[in-house]
Amino acid sequence: MPDPNGFLKHGRATAKKRPVPLRLLDWREVYEPGDTQVTREQATRCMDCGIPFCHSGCPLGNRIPEWNDLMRTGRTGQAGAQLHATNNFPEFTGRLCPAPCEAACVLGINDDPVSIKQIEVDIIDRAFADGTVVPQPPLDMTGKSVAVVGSGPAGLAAAQQLARAGHAVTVYERDDAVGGLLRYGIPDFKLEKRHIDRRLAQLKAEGVQFVTSCEVGVDVSVGQLRRRHDAVLLAVGALQGRDTDLTGREFTGIHLAMPHLVGANRVVAGRAPFAPIDARGKDVIVIGGGDTGADCVGTAHRQGARSVTQLDLYPEPPGERDAGRDPWPTWPAILRSYPAHEEGTERVFAVSASEFTGDDQGRVTGLRISEVVVDKSGGRRDIRPVPGTERVVPADLVLLAIGFEGTEDQVLLSQLGVSRTRRGNIDCGSDWQTETPGVFVAGDAHRGASLIVWAIAEGRAAAASIHAFLGGEVALPAPVESDAQPLTA
Repeated sequence: MPDPNGFLKHGRATAKKRPVPLRLLDWREVYEPGDTQVTREQATRCMDCGIPFCHSGCPLGNRIPEWNDLMRTGRTGQAGAQLHATNNFPEFTGRLCPAPCEAACVLGINDDPVSIKQIEVDIIDRAFADGTVVPQPPLDMTGKSVAVVGSGPAGLAAAQQLARAGHAVTVYERDDAVGGLLRYGIPDFKLEKRHIDRRLAQLKAEGVQFVTSCEVGVDVSVGQLRRRHDAVLLAVGALQGRDTDLTGREFTGIHLAMPHLVGANRVVAGRAPFAPIDARGKDVIVIGGGDTGADCVGTAHRQGARSVTQLDLYPEPPGERDAGRDPWPTWPAILRSYPAHEEGTERVFAVSASEFTGDDQGRVTGLRISEVVVDKSGGRRDIRPVPGTERVVPADLVLLAIGFEGTEDQVLLSQLGVSRTRRGNIDCGSDWQTETPGVFVAGDAHRGASLIVWAIAEGRAAAASIHAFLGGEVALPAPVESDAQPLTA
């Protein structure tokens, strides 16, 4: 049984961060590797509750109390197996997920919650270091073939599940490298790409085939795809960025967030000589207070921006949960700070932009903003400027990180006869099958831009439905033990 006094012996601790002056010199991950002893102490804080609400907080249903206790008692190999029982890629989620499981932790009612996310990272990093993460190829093949369009976390999770069930799986990716947003979109200081490459080695050893620089509907027709494969999974993401129609939007120097992030990814990977959107020596304004905005902030710092200002429409949230408004175990509206905010960023809350200013050469020079009051009490968002607060914030570069509008309008969707909803997503039935028989959808393409844990969960669920569609059991069989050699880092 767990240590009933563990949370009394040890306070919450998270991973140490590399010093700001040092980490701004490179693109390596911000957090330092975990210490096994500290991780075991943190796992000891888990009370193994009779009703573990962390399960409900996690879309994957991760067996958090189980692997916490295994880590506490030094059984790291078994802890890794428990991680993989529900999650194909814990090294991704442990680095990128905002941890709704921690918001639902029972200990969080009157104390700091268990540092679940950090424990997860340390378990899987230890598993790779110990060589216990090995390929698990199927014992028999079904003779059925599946095409997965898109290689983000949803597509990769589905591909692995289907390959282990014995189906021939081919993943089609329009970019020149596999990984989706993990590869091109998430900055390296949050996820070094060696983690992706290490997993790809496992998937390839399990039989998954990858075709890159291939846009389905253009480089290969949907007709060819359907003739080659018995089922198709659409895991194309939701990358249609939300734009603005503010006066002055036509000035140069105003960009959507994703091209900025992708360009930096490509430079770090050695796939481009320079970033097409470079913040070096510029006053940068990032509009949007979410994860993508913080990614732009950190990227701008590493590119050598002169200043970085992040604007948020909403008032600054409280530092702790408001139990009256967001009772446990719901996801609380609190101030969420990222390592990028420690690197010299000015955060401005409760402001709204009215227009961009520019010079005679058509270049952006600033952004006119006003303080605002946001009222949502009537069920709709009412934004009222505060008189006398208007000012212009200077800017040479403006990055729009104000959300996404669903899946991009792609040729393959019309060729497949799949339509998008009013919100730009691809709809499906309870079996993840779209209106076109044999064509399934999962991840952000289905639910809109969301958390990585949702992407993996939907990828796994869609894989189970595809497996049943192809004549297999409703539930995918558990992975078998493998005699394959450990993967190299």
